[in-house]
Amino acid sequence: MEGSKIVILVDADYIDHIAFDLIVNFERMLGRRIPPADLAHWLDCIALDGGMRPKKEKETAESILCVFVHSKEKKRLDNFRPADFEKELQQQAFCDDIGEFVMQSINDEGLATKKDFFLNCLKALSEDKQVERIMVVGNTDEQAQPICRLAESMDGKDVTLFTMAPLTGCRCRQEILGYSLMSALGIRSEEFDH
Repeated sequence: MEGSKIVILVDADYIDHIAFDLIVNFERMLGRRIPPADLAHWLDCIALDGGMRPKKEKETAESILCVFVHSKEKKRLDNFRPADFEKELQQQAFCDDIGEFVMQSINDEGLATKKDFFLNCLKALSEDKQVERIMVVGNTDEQAQPICRLAESMDGKDVTLFTMAPLTGCRCRQEILGYSLMSALGIRSEEFDH
């Protein structure tokens, strides 16, 4: 994870679970099949919500490290495409007008619980002097307080915490995770006007 100024840290198990819940609920509400989420589109939305802006014509593309922390048993995302951690995500990249998104997947290797491992990764990023901007997509359903405490402790870093509902008492910038997921799932606001 070293050497990157901009990092998106994702609890992959959690985000896959949230995407599944949204797919099931919106298929019922809209009466149509919802395809898996477009991972590149979702990462673009996270970057934009996290304060990134599309580069101008002659600007150099920012490198954005996207770290997917997953349990050892989980080999792929079930509700995103691309999905396979080892074959499709590990050390793969894509470049667009926001930057170059470099993907890395890591698992706990049985050394700690996945929850503790995620917090350890977040702590390492908070201590990395090269990291300037961090976008955190963690399991705030189960780990809101420790994630919030770590996010608040990152002096001098631009931190955005993504949650399904705002966390009261958390003094760092928060964005609603559901909006980026809905966009990546192809759910449009005009579908609700009917």
